[in-house]
Amino acid sequence: MLKYGRMKDDKKKTVFVAMSGGVDSSVAAALLKKRGFTVIGAHMKCYNVDGCAAGDAEDARRVAEQLGIPFYVFDFEDEYKKRVVDYMIDGYKKGITPNPDVMCNKEIKFGLFLEKAVSLGADYIATGHYVRLRNSYIRKPFVLRSLYSAKDKNKDQSYFLWTLTQNQLEYCLFPIGEYTKPRVRALAKKFGLLTAAKKDSQGVCFLGQISLEQFLKQYIKKKPGNILNLEGKIVGRHRGVQHYTIGQRRLGIPNMALGEKGTHETTPHYIVAKDIKKNTITIAPAGDKSLYQKEIILTNLNFINPFHFPLSAFHILVRVRYRQPLVAATLTSNIKLRISNLVFDKPQAYIASGQSAVFYNARERNLPARLAEAPAKRAGRQMLGGGIIVER
Repeated sequence: MLKYGRMKDDKKKTVFVAMSGGVDSSVAAALLKKRGFTVIGAHMKCYNVDGCAAGDAEDARRVAEQLGIPFYVFDFEDEYKKRVVDYMIDGYKKGITPNPDVMCNKEIKFGLFLEKAVSLGADYIATGHYVRLRNSYIRKPFVLRSLYSAKDKNKDQSYFLWTLTQNQLEYCLFPIGEYTKPRVRALAKKFGLLTAAKKDSQGVCFLGQISLEQFLKQYIKKKPGNILNLEGKIVGRHRGVQHYTIGQRRLGIPNMALGEKGTHETTPHYIVAKDIKKNTITIAPAGDKSLYQKEIILTNLNFINPFHFPLSAFHILVRVRYRQPLVAATLTSNIKLRISNLVFDKPQAYIASGQSAVFYNARERNLPARLAEAPAKRAGRQMLGGGIIVER
């Protein structure tokens, strides 16, 4: 049974800030210190392939020194390997497309880090995520906590936080959700932080400069097979089904080789299906109806606010990939089977099993009066929760 949180005593202001060594978490720490919190910097030592994490740890330490705050390093390397890296490897071995960023947030940042910080006396933890947290009273002093998209739509990270719960959010602060990225960099410069001009990290965080393909080939042996068109004709060869994902385009086959001789085919082709048992990949030309799905099945559903769990058909907006525009859909759940059906208003392309489908409120006015908060234009779009896409 969910225990609704209470508003915290304003006198309790000790916050552990997860400092990655980047500009976002550096500014988060600086803002909280300016607001009067007792700020403690903490860097998470996690699994890292190319050794670049050592430089990030040093940057985090130096920023903490600039801010005059205590600094600790939490060693989560073994746990990260088991809970995030192995999860990703196992997913690719099964032929799905896992999302390590979601798992990192669930298991490490808002799992191990939160537990460690609270055990050391933290009243809150804070991260450099671009997302907004809002509180609404059920009956004072009891509150419900909700997540909203960030002010900077290009940096919004609410998609990766759909697994969070009321119990976790009771301890969370997201100081930079109200700022745009340029404003964050300007604040870093104003505070004199050495990370002000540091470039953002790209791709899977623990890989550094190592490509995903280079990393996976250490764990998944190459097993060449056939690439087929929709008619079943062999049009090329692949290096192993597990190394590809639905919607992928670059397959090493010139477009002209996909058409009949003399037709000079130029239409890009994308992966539409993978068959692990037969070791084949099927591709389809852009725009083909086989690339689109009207309905998908989800599992592992989580709703941040329990009031939103769909006991009947529920109209929402959804993302099935990070940065994809929100699309309208209807969600229905089978509680006994612990699965849900998501039916899109319009068929969607390039949907990969293993990825996250993340739900957002379709219309802010649909919220019950007791949950109504700041207007959408001020608070952003409310993120309701999400689930994992399973095989079609």
